[in-house]
Amino acid sequence: MAFQVLPVTTPAQLEQFLDVPAHIYRHDRHWVPPLRKSIAAQLSPQAPFRQYGELQAWIAIGATGELLGRIVAAVNHRLVAAAGQAIGLFGYFECVNQDAVAQALLRAANDWLRAKGMERVRGPINLSTHNDCLFLVEGFDSPPVIMMPYNPPYYPELLERAGWAKAKDAIAYELPLDQPLPPEFERAYRIACRSGVTFRPIHTKGEAFKQDCQRLYDLFNRAFANNWSSSPRTEAEFLEDAKDLQQLVDTDIFPVAEVDGEMVGFFMGLPDYNMALKHVNGKLDWLGILKFLWYRRRIDRARILVICSLPEYRRKLVPLALIYLGMQGGIQKRRPYRWAELSWVWEDNYASRKLIEASGGKPYKTYRIYERSLVDSGTP
Repeated sequence: MAFQVLPVTTPAQLEQFLDVPAHIYRHDRHWVPPLRKSIAAQLSPQAPFRQYGELQAWIAIGATGELLGRIVAAVNHRLVAAAGQAIGLFGYFECVNQDAVAQALLRAANDWLRAKGMERVRGPINLSTHNDCLFLVEGFDSPPVIMMPYNPPYYPELLERAGWAKAKDAIAYELPLDQPLPPEFERAYRIACRSGVTFRPIHTKGEAFKQDCQRLYDLFNRAFANNWSSSPRTEAEFLEDAKDLQQLVDTDIFPVAEVDGEMVGFFMGLPDYNMALKHVNGKLDWLGILKFLWYRRRIDRARILVICSLPEYRRKLVPLALIYLGMQGGIQKRRPYRWAELSWVWEDNYASRKLIEASGGKPYKTYRIYERSLVDSGTP
């Protein structure tokens, strides 16, 4: 196969970069097109990432102009500082099922990272683990839920044949909501209330929303500061991400826990908007918005992104109480949720996995981060 790998340097090449997934997944009924504007904004010279990171994108193009693949290499200096290692990243990877194309894309990314002084490379991570990351390696028989990755089954094979190794797996759990939670979850809620913990829905409007987001940011930093391969976000970045979700939050499945006005935990659930986004073809123009609003009414699935509590309040059973409230809110709606995904959880996060499994969650998808050394040369 004759092809070339080109760095993305012009607006026209960026449009080709954004077009690649539509070619790769054109026959895949489970794929949900990403919003083009969102991906373009992440790679923009004005993106917040550019304040603390560097990136370069490439596209693979066949001899007759067909789009064959894409990749982005990135140096996240916050991650390098947090990890104490020269770790580069690759992400936004899409590719036809051809080893030569995949290895050429990976080689371009690795060579660029070596030139930047990186000694290892890890991915897929789209600039940071706060964005899309991970390859799906098990569970290809259903579509992805909101803000979860999806890829053809051959992607892991492309990397493994190119000499990449597993760094860590993550698990997604499914939880049908037609069965009640075990009674200890309601009991935990009552114990937490008697211990002085109060619960309420997240605020979504005005100054109260901004204040809640600031409290969430503080809680995120305190609870998840040592997450593997994670880099810190500024409050401004966090608030900007929160604004994007402000109109999408369902307060029934987003309770927060407080003690004397201080937020000590939260349960972050979102409706599975992929059920609506699947119909807009990656474009929220006027027609896309109308389609989104129409199909949004049919959403009966949710994704649980985070169950968080400060360590000192776990003994007061705050995590179990939040699960109880979040699940109750989801099934007592006029149009109740019938199913939820709890994702994602690192494979070695045994405390969270035990809690999810106690609620009835069953593992049903596995995801993977790969890595390799950049010190040797020869293989991509």
